[in-house]
Amino acid sequence: MNKLTGSECGKICLTGGPGGGKSTAADLFRRELGDKVVIVPETATMLFSGGFPRTDNPEGVLHTQKAIYSVQVNNEDLHTSIYPGRMLLCDRGTIDGAAYWPGGEEEFFKENNTTLEQELARYDAIIFFETAAVGGISIEGGNPVRNETLDKAIELDRRLHNLYKSHPNFIFVPHSNSFMKKIVYGLTSIESMFKQLNRD
Repeated sequence: MNKLTGSECGKICLTGGPGGGKSTAADLFRRELGDKVVIVPETATMLFSGGFPRTDNPEGVLHTQKAIYSVQVNNEDLHTSIYPGRMLLCDRGTIDGAAYWPGGEEEFFKENNTTLEQELARYDAIIFFETAAVGGISIEGGNPVRNETLDKAIELDRRLHNLYKSHPNFIFVPHSNSFMKKIVYGLTSIESMFKQLNRD
């Protein structure tokens, strides 16, 4: 990988099952590097916190995930245009919706006129934070719109891992009983990839 210059903007996707610590890691890393990094906030949280209805109805889920995908794409592109030359840390990526899609991932990509390969190519790297649910730990955290059970979080984690794992720069941050150790490992992974993407 070459050093990013001019209007180019490296893009790292932070993903994983609910309650993995990715949002915490993104915020801490931004505080560490200041204006060298910009966070693209999680689209689903933005929509649900803003009044977008949340439902388990299969048809409703389809509309919801189509909306999330569209906003995610445009929000990433908007941040790229506003902050040229800065690294974007995306709290989840455009592929995440495929894990929630009732008809399966192939239908998700077909419905959104894209492919898994096209969406993976949007990102320079994927850093995957495994959900704390695999250790039987509560994932409630501080996100008021989260409603997944532990079993559902583990299922989503598995689906997301299968979707993202083929990216050439895929880094797995495993669950740890020590959240601090996990976050440090995650931050080290982000820092390492940041340096690699911006090296001479």
